Amino acid sequence: MSERDEVAEFIPPHRRKFLVVVDKTPECSVALRFAARRAQRTGGIVTLLYVVPPADFQQWAGVERLMREEAHQEGERALHDAAKRVNEIVGSTPELIIREGRPLDQIREVLKDDRAISILVLAAGTAKEGPGPLVSQIASPAVNSYPIPVTVVPGNLTDEQVDALT
Repeated sequence: MSERDEVAEFIPPHRRKFLVVVDKTPECSVALRFAARRAQRTGGIVTLLYVVPPADFQQWAGVERLMREEAHQEGERALHDAAKRVNEIVGSTPELIIREGRPLDQIREVLKDDRAISILVLAAGTAKEGPGPLVSQIASPAVNSYPIPVTVVPGNLTDEQVDALT
C-alpha cells in the first residue's frame, strides 16, 4: 500500500476533500466559499493551498532569503484569513498547506501526496483578459489531465449565488 493510500484510509470515503488554491485574486473568495459550502453540505473537508512563487533573485543570498521569508509570512497570513472564513461557514478548521514553486507543479504534488483530495475548486477571473492564468493553464490541452475533477466557478458570483449553487 502506498503512503497516499494510507492517508486516504484515515478519511472515510464519503468525506470529500476540496482543495482550494489561495491567492490574492478577487475570485479566490468565490472559490473558497463554494468549497466551504460544498464541504458543509456533504460533510467534507477543505484543504487550502498557498503557493509561494520560486525566488528569482540569485545575486544576493541575504536578500533572497529575506524575500522568501516575507513571501512565506504573506502566505501564512493569507491562509489564516482564508481558514477563518472557512471555519465560519463549515465550523471546522481547514487543512493548511504552503508550498514553494510553480502553482501547477505544486497542485500536482499535493494531489500526489494526499489521495483523499477529491475535487479541485477554482474560480474564473472576470477580467476581459480571460479566466486567469491558473484556470487557463489547467484548462489547456497542453497540460496533462488532472486525476480528480476540477470545478471552476464564475468569479463574479455573490455569496447568495454561491450558496444557491451548493
